[in-house]
Amino acid sequence: MSEVKSPVPILRIFDEAKAREFYLDFLGFSVDWEHRFEEGTPIYMQVSRDACVLHLSEHHGDASPGGSIRIDVEGLDDLHAEVTAKKYKYARPGIEEMPWGTRDMAVTDPFGNRLIFCTG
Repeated sequence: MSEVKSPVPILRIFDEAKAREFYLDFLGFSVDWEHRFEEGTPIYMQVSRDACVLHLSEHHGDASPGGSIRIDVEGLDDLHAEVTAKKYKYARPGIEEMPWGTRDMAVTDPFGNRLIFCTG
């Protein structure tokens, strides 16, 4: 019998330092592992926070920038308070009540990828 598990989205990044600032410092993810074929080549890394796992890639063919992903969150208000308290100069997300019954906090990374943290 087969078992389909949660997908792991690959998000395209262009600058490792900006990615670390956004995903680690601002959103509170941790690096699980990172890979380069050799020094000076693009990075491919896995970051996670709780059960949310993302792959970030500087490799040209891995993903197109500008995608959106939805991430279910328990305690959206707590996450919102946490990230807004950091006063990240490039994003000050709010929480929006959606007509379909969810509450969403959307934030766009420095590379045009949109992460929508949602509950409901």
